[in-house]
Amino acid sequence: MDDLDPGWAAALHEVLPDLRALSARLAAEEQPWLPAPHHVLRAFRQPFADVRVLLVGQDPYPTPGHPVGLSFSVEEHVRPLPRSLVNVHRELAADTGLLPPPHGDLSAWTRSGVLLLNRVLTVRAGASGSHRRRGWERVTDAAVRALAARGTPFVALLWGRDAQTVRPLLGDVPVVEGVHPSPLSASRGFFGSRPFTRVDALLRAEGGEGVDWRL
Repeated sequence: MDDLDPGWAAALHEVLPDLRALSARLAAEEQPWLPAPHHVLRAFRQPFADVRVLLVGQDPYPTPGHPVGLSFSVEEHVRPLPRSLVNVHRELAADTGLLPPPHGDLSAWTRSGVLLLNRVLTVRAGASGSHRRRGWERVTDAAVRALAARGTPFVALLWGRDAQTVRPLLGDVPVVEGVHPSPLSASRGFFGSRPFTRVDALLRAEGGEGVDWRL
């Protein structure tokens, strides 16, 4: 917790006891869990003041070697790419005309102000959703409320039911909602939803600039 961006440290002050309790619980966990400890709070190293888009995911990929603390992202060398991420690339290309990259590292988006935040920040290896209702939701609720309260150009991008649970916390923040890009649901409304250009249009309507979606 010592390496959090100072803005995030202040924004999350009320849930520091929750973070300490979660850290202790994870340290005592007998079953393997993901991501690596130094990646758990990685999203909160991004400057709080610079966040312009909140992209909420579900929980980390449950496959060892995949989760890196940023929703939907993996390390550049990971092959094959998670299928949800392949679908994100496919829609990015269809929506923006950008060529899909050969890798799954989305960290370039963070440098354009996109916060890649999972609803739940850890998972038991091989068991998607296994760390729901352990306390992470309280932490991510606090993060969303703090972002929404700033009053600067800001848009939320919520894919899937888990992500959409934060909508009541966003107040008047513009929201782009859609189905999750997983193979089970992508064909039921994710493809063709044009989320990236819709986010850009909302940012400009708020007086901001669009995102550089290049990877």
